[in-house]
Amino acid sequence: MRITETGDLWWKNAVIYSLDVETYNDGNGDGIGDFAGLAGRIDYLAELGVTCLWLMPFFPSPDLDDGYDITDFYNVDPRLGSLGDFVEVTRTAHDRGMRVIIDLVINHTSDQHPWFKQSRKSTDNPYRDWYVWRSDTPPDTSDKVVFPDQEDSIWEKDDKTGEWYLHNFYKHQPDLNIANPKVRDEIFKIIGFWAQLGVDGFRIDAVPFIFSTEGNTPEEIEAFGDPHDFLRDIRAMVGRRTGDGIILGEVNIPYTDQYTFFGEEHGDGLTMQFDFIGMQAAYLSLARQDPAPLVKALGQRPQLSHGTQWANFLRNHDELTLDKLTDKERQEVFDAFGPEPEMQVYGRGLKRRLPSMMGGDPRRIRMAYSLLFSLPGTPSLFYGEEIGMGEVLSEEGRMAVRTPMQWTPEPSAGFSTAGVRKLVAPLPSDGYSPEHVNVADQRSDPDSQYAFVRDLIFRYRQHPELGWGQHEVIEQPHTAVLALRCRHEENSVITLHNFSPDGVTVAFSLDEEPGTVLVDVFTGEECRLDDEGRIEVVLDGYGYRWYRVHGPDDRRLY
Repeated sequence: MRITETGDLWWKNAVIYSLDVETYNDGNGDGIGDFAGLAGRIDYLAELGVTCLWLMPFFPSPDLDDGYDITDFYNVDPRLGSLGDFVEVTRTAHDRGMRVIIDLVINHTSDQHPWFKQSRKSTDNPYRDWYVWRSDTPPDTSDKVVFPDQEDSIWEKDDKTGEWYLHNFYKHQPDLNIANPKVRDEIFKIIGFWAQLGVDGFRIDAVPFIFSTEGNTPEEIEAFGDPHDFLRDIRAMVGRRTGDGIILGEVNIPYTDQYTFFGEEHGDGLTMQFDFIGMQAAYLSLARQDPAPLVKALGQRPQLSHGTQWANFLRNHDELTLDKLTDKERQEVFDAFGPEPEMQVYGRGLKRRLPSMMGGDPRRIRMAYSLLFSLPGTPSLFYGEEIGMGEVLSEEGRMAVRTPMQWTPEPSAGFSTAGVRKLVAPLPSDGYSPEHVNVADQRSDPDSQYAFVRDLIFRYRQHPELGWGQHEVIEQPHTAVLALRCRHEENSVITLHNFSPDGVTVAFSLDEEPGTVLVDVFTGEECRLDDEGRIEVVLDGYGYRWYRVHGPDDRRLY
């Protein structure tokens, strides 16, 4: 394998693993996960094959929004440990060859943050314009709220000064005024602080909202200029401070608009963006047992510059949003994977993890993860996916999937020595309870979900062209089958996925000479192109195959 591009673009074929410190591992027995507990699990992540650890917010917070309501950007929440404990985690991760990125939440703060407490004291307070205020009564903005079950406006009246402040999310999360140069300077200080402590980049929360000019005066907007210049400045600073660090953006908007956040053809904006459009199309394809929606989405992706990349995912820490599907398409996915009201959230998404949505069918679950790792881009996993964790539907909204990591079959799941009632969040009590789903049992079972995901990661890392190369759809006759080919330099991998429970024989042609060998990446089995350059492959129901393409005389097998 030869990769000739210059520079350490490690994120091109990374394996990203997202976790919340407070729900991962409890090191002191108080029922809350912490950095000491996480440090003790770094070797587990290295064994799994993770190359990039993404930490959700761990800053001091009232914890009204699972840590996204921040009161101090320069510290660790005391419940989770200290800055020293944080550095121990980054040092240990780096020692195991793992990068660490953290959430950069710069759209808003908690209303308990000292900046906002100052801002609301008076209309002439020096921190007043660190947030977005208006003196006139705002219009109806109920159609703009992110959480329609919690809020009915994006403006909240403050009794002390009689003015309204902007909050695109919850009322306890006032929006920062990014148009204010003092706020931007503070953001650069935050980035510099954590870079100095060893982070390798940032996942930027709610990127489009950061650059909204809602509530800004024409003078502020003109002085701010192009908001994307600020994004370019962030990327440039991260590069200067870390050398090869990244900024990974949460940007759930149409592809054409996402392109501008990458920095268009220059690629000097976000390093990576999550592909929300592709994720939603993938679930529609899984529901229909037809990859056509996913193929259409992949075809609509803009061509990216060398220095940018898509991040693919099937699950994250939020609701599984389906907001970019039509009402009819969304209902199809609801009917297939979340037909009950308690499985849905905000009328636009699902509050379930993939195994339960797939009815626990290991064939379908494994096909879905094989698909994830074979798509053009970089795969991202949410903690617990590697063992097939479920959800707790009785928890509100997004909290249903933010349950403690299940390490052992014990009542507290090996997450903590504290009793179940003291845990930071409840554990599943159904077929996905720790008794049935845990690391300890699966680690010693060669047929487990853990063993499958570990091997999948190993095979993915063996074939860096999957992250670096150009993908194309291979024509074949079965509507339930997705056949992709990825080429990079002299290397080529073909992946096949059957979205149907029925087995099929897939025949297709390649442009290689007769006798070219296809070697199954997982089994080592070989098959050859016939004299007409055709080949037949048998796929079981929900089956998948990865093949490396070798010339007739090329025996570089591994």
